[in-house]
Amino acid sequence: MRCDLAACYRLVALYGWSDLVFTHISAKLPASVAGEAHQFLINPYGMMFEEITASSLVKVDMECRKLHDSPFSVNPAGFVIHSAVHEARPEAGCVLHTHTRAGVAVSSQKHGVLPISQQSTFVLASLAYHDYEGVAFRSDEKPRLQADLGHANFLVLRNHGLLTVGRGIADAFLSMYILESACQIQVAALAGQQGAEGLTQVAPQIIAGVGQAMKVQTDGMGGSFVWPAMLRKLDRTDPGYKT
Repeated sequence: MRCDLAACYRLVALYGWSDLVFTHISAKLPASVAGEAHQFLINPYGMMFEEITASSLVKVDMECRKLHDSPFSVNPAGFVIHSAVHEARPEAGCVLHTHTRAGVAVSSQKHGVLPISQQSTFVLASLAYHDYEGVAFRSDEKPRLQADLGHANFLVLRNHGLLTVGRGIADAFLSMYILESACQIQVAALAGQQGAEGLTQVAPQIIAGVGQAMKVQTDGMGGSFVWPAMLRKLDRTDPGYKT
């Protein structure tokens, strides 16, 4: 899990989704390691995403308190969103949050994600929105975020960014790849438009059946279908991204 999470951080950096040292990708430790406790691995605060290694990841509890000796600090304020999601969705093995330019742009658009691309249809099948309440460091925001998220696996944080929930690291990464792609396509499609009226939208009945299409596309394996290829991509890229 440490190796996969470190690789995920480096892939996020490689694709240009990181925001310097800000945001988190959290992975929940299995019961075989943590027992009944809720424990997670997150990034050491202050390290760039392409610098993160398996051994530098920090184990924390639900309040983002360090559970082992580590020379690195953590960012409890940034973990409020993650703890809220993990608390409400015990099946979530990984939560990935970004502040990309395209993601924040779409999060600020009143209509949100539009059904204008194949990528958007996968997102719209399991999408929720949460209104901006300022920098997310107050625990009183958690119940509202949890209620807005519900059972969705894609969350647009209005005026803030994007979030995906996955059974594991591979699922969360693939979901973010699809959501980020949908946002980039939308920003490009809207460039020069006076609004969304000039865009061709996907029929609602197609979006309704997209769950089965996704299973077919990944051979029923979800993110695990593409994850080995992503690890090979890291190995072939600049040595600085290797784990």
